[in-house]
Amino acid sequence: MKMDISNHKPGVFVVFEGLDGSGKSTQVRHLMKRLNSISLRCYETKEPTDGPIGSLIHQVMTGRVSASDKVIAALFVADRLDHLLNTSDGIADKINHGISVISDRYYLSSYAYHSTSLPMKWVIEANSISAGILRPNCHIFIDIDPETALSRLNKSRFHTELYERYDRLVEVRNSYYEAIELVSGVENIIIIDGDMDEIRLADAIWEKINVYFS
Repeated sequence: MKMDISNHKPGVFVVFEGLDGSGKSTQVRHLMKRLNSISLRCYETKEPTDGPIGSLIHQVMTGRVSASDKVIAALFVADRLDHLLNTSDGIADKINHGISVISDRYYLSSYAYHSTSLPMKWVIEANSISAGILRPNCHIFIDIDPETALSRLNKSRFHTELYERYDRLVEVRNSYYEAIELVSGVENIIIIDGDMDEIRLADAIWEKINVYFS
């Protein structure tokens, strides 16, 4: 993670990863609640963002706008760079000013999801600028069975998105593990079994990452 030259101690950057339905968003909220309880300056965010590029991605994911696989991957790259660098709430600046950032997804998601239709190395290279600007202190990969993920999604969604089919979820989970192996030398990735209730899962995650906040 790049640091500025001021006297600020940089914030901690933690990213939650996993299949849709893995409980990422719930665990982001649990971690934010815990950090707020100890009066730590922190900021919750997600990808795709709610910015203009992220809004276009949401339209593609729900089928309202059509785009090729390379265009979709490129939109995520652009949204991620805006997420990092925009002047109103860019997360790179927050980190440099001592604010910890907890994100629901970052570039490991692109590695996993977009490599189901594009070469993994191409996706990694496309996201190399973001990785060079800000690398997470840790990625928390909540691993669940694709069948469990799909069951949860069917209970909570009124519509399905582009990757929310059993066969695609299987591919994405396999791609996550391929990506984790490829980048294990440069990325700190913590794999957590997501097959437990949300409170136990939150405690298991905190046990792994509390050292970053001490």
